[in-house]
Amino acid sequence: MNAFDFLTPPRSGKPRKNGITMVLDKGMGPASARDLMEISSDYVDFIKFGWGTLPLHRRDTVKEKVDMYRSFDVEPYPGGTLFEIAHLNDKVEEYFQEARSLGFETLEISNGTVEIETEEKCRLIEMAVDEGFMVISEVGKKDPERDRLLEPDDRVRLVRADLRAGASMVLMEARESGQNIGIYDERGNIREDEFNHLTDRLPMDKIIWEAPQKSQQVYFILKIGPDVNLGNIPPEEITALETIRRGLRGDTLGKVNL
Repeated sequence: MNAFDFLTPPRSGKPRKNGITMVLDKGMGPASARDLMEISSDYVDFIKFGWGTLPLHRRDTVKEKVDMYRSFDVEPYPGGTLFEIAHLNDKVEEYFQEARSLGFETLEISNGTVEIETEEKCRLIEMAVDEGFMVISEVGKKDPERDRLLEPDDRVRLVRADLRAGASMVLMEARESGQNIGIYDERGNIREDEFNHLTDRLPMDKIIWEAPQKSQQVYFILKIGPDVNLGNIPPEEITALETIRRGLRGDTLGKVNL
């Protein structure tokens, strides 16, 4: 039983179909990662090993962390940039084999940096699904100038293509900063017209909004509800985000219903 549990309504337990929280692991050591899970695992659904961090760590350490996360019912997966590097080097089959040997059951398929045409990206999603992986895809470009070329209708089309190809969920690109990418302006404010365009046309239970900033998290929770799917959450902000979801912080107190 949690302290003061009579002051907050329960949220749906895992495995969740919505209200997903994806956390970014940028290279935590096993002890720190375990400490994090001991206190926060109930509020985390996915944990992403950020961009290309995995090749810098020993295989046994990576496998230890993968197994540990899964023991807390948290699904770990490698960041999409690492997949893009594998594709760039014509090592996709080897990538799948290594991911499986390390214990990963979920992969991210993206084309945020490396140029991969939509048709090819969809083929790669299908390929990963056929290999037995759950796929989380990502829509958007990491370079702000390239990302600005995507109109809201382009994002809708790309999300739908990924879902048809077999992606279970789709991340809306915002990078680690949540600024000047996707639906965010240079200061991290949400472009409401673009946001509304996407929410009117896409299934919200399939979308994970990358929202590293508190103001963004509050916005999504007030607009969509406490069961909105949010990603790129810093490890130290897991509990803070959960309080926002549950109305245990002034920003959402009395404004959310679970």
